[in-house]
Amino acid sequence: MIAPEVDEAELPGEAPATRAARLSLAKAHAVAAMHPGQIVIGSDQVASLRIGPAIALLHKPGDQMHTHTQLAEMAGRTVRFDTGVALVLGDIELTHVDLTAVQFRELTHIEIGRYIDREPAFDCAGGFKCEGLGVTLFESIETRDPTALVGLPLIWLCGALRQLGAPV
Repeated sequence: MIAPEVDEAELPGEAPATRAARLSLAKAHAVAAMHPGQIVIGSDQVASLRIGPAIALLHKPGDQMHTHTQLAEMAGRTVRFDTGVALVLGDIELTHVDLTAVQFRELTHIEIGRYIDREPAFDCAGGFKCEGLGVTLFESIETRDPTALVGLPLIWLCGALRQLGAPV
């Protein structure tokens, strides 16, 4: 895995799904430039929460206080995860954005604190890990590809790799 040097600054008025698509393609192109003739995969996930008429992007909280604040904001609400993936091979570009909607249950401050103590996820968008104890925070997950919430929609990716002739 190569961490591409890509400017991830938010663009004014950019929708979360558009941002995920733009960044996944930019990451794939950045690495493809270093590895011509190779199939390169780029991905990015954007978590967002509608608060009234506004859409707030959820970032990696970084510490316990910010994690608690984000989880409290998500309690009882639906959080949207737009996961972009791009494959680049020379002039060929295949892109996809997968939507996962996570309905969080109502959470008390004690429940949030207990979760953070058991599974600090300061480096995860939203402050939780769905592949771990984070599922205890949910009422439901709606998605076409359950791997997308972890960060890479593997069902689409396998089909795209087959389309490029890669043995999957």
